[in-house]
Amino acid sequence: MKKHAIIPVFLPHEGCPNDCVFCNQKVITARPGLPEPAAFRTMVDTYLETISGRGIETVEIAFFGGSFTGMPDAVQNTYLEIAGIYKSRGSIGKIRLSTRPDYIDDRILENLRSHSVDIIELGVQSLDDTVLRLSNRGHDCAAVYESAALIKSYGFELGIQLMIGLPGDSREKCVASAEKAAAIGPSIARIYPTVILRGTELEQMYINGDYRPLDQDEAIVTAKAMCLILRKAGVNVIRIGLKSSDFIAEGREALGGTYHPAFRQLVESEIVKDILEAQLNGLLAELTSNPGEFSSVFHESPPRRICFMGDSDSLSDMIGHKKSNRLYFEQKYSPMEFTFKTDTSLEKGSFRTMAL
Repeated sequence: MKKHAIIPVFLPHEGCPNDCVFCNQKVITARPGLPEPAAFRTMVDTYLETISGRGIETVEIAFFGGSFTGMPDAVQNTYLEIAGIYKSRGSIGKIRLSTRPDYIDDRILENLRSHSVDIIELGVQSLDDTVLRLSNRGHDCAAVYESAALIKSYGFELGIQLMIGLPGDSREKCVASAEKAAAIGPSIARIYPTVILRGTELEQMYINGDYRPLDQDEAIVTAKAMCLILRKAGVNVIRIGLKSSDFIAEGREALGGTYHPAFRQLVESEIVKDILEAQLNGLLAELTSNPGEFSSVFHESPPRRICFMGDSDSLSDMIGHKKSNRLYFEQKYSPMEFTFKTDTSLEKGSFRTMAL
């Protein structure tokens, strides 16, 4: 059962005069402007009523879609004061917002702390200065390091948002960005593949042949490597890929790029596949004196049945998107048979492989 809920409040393109080449916030959020305070309250009340009785342990109000700290103080405080009322009542547990690295300073953080903000996510996108420049981000890597350190010094929980496949990007640069981001020490991170939205400069670059988006396989391999680096450093990767939306779909508002409604599962399935295959090969090494020649060995004896087990949340990732992992193992390790089961004794993210 879901234990954590976020009430998303979209502030499309507010507080951000900069036009990054990939950005079209009105398309992403499908909202033309700021919600009125009364509408904001109604939205929160409706959401809280909807989740009542569902056993949700933590509820957050999260401000997304723009650079929150770039808005006038009066506008920021209007929303924060309303969110603060819900927090003081115990209706929500945390207040989260996202902003740009160059829109952070002591005065801003003092104000956020006085309004009981808990989490600040920085739209970092890349930690390569060339990629930032070609993407028209308007800041360099130094701004990221300075703002991240300042946020942590004030006691806020830090989040970092990264993108892959930006202009001038490469797998090596993305991996390096993940390593640098991990060294900063955020609590949470998001990884977004670049999508070419209509009405952006990136669209024109694509049409002119000045930009080539990653294909899906490249994006999955890159995101997988970044995710593993961040997790190894203890960073919780809370999102991989954009949300499913009628406003971000091939042939509608997205012209191209790596968008897939199940992108996270594609990445997670690849990560789990590698774990299961390593366990399988270790098991085969125990069962035969020629582990590198297992196929011919098993063709001369009855097929062995192998069972992959994981925690209940990992079953779909073990099997893979559209059974991709099941097919992979059945084809590569034929004539062995494979079953996938849950084991409630296993910790989250743990797996076990055994011969039946």
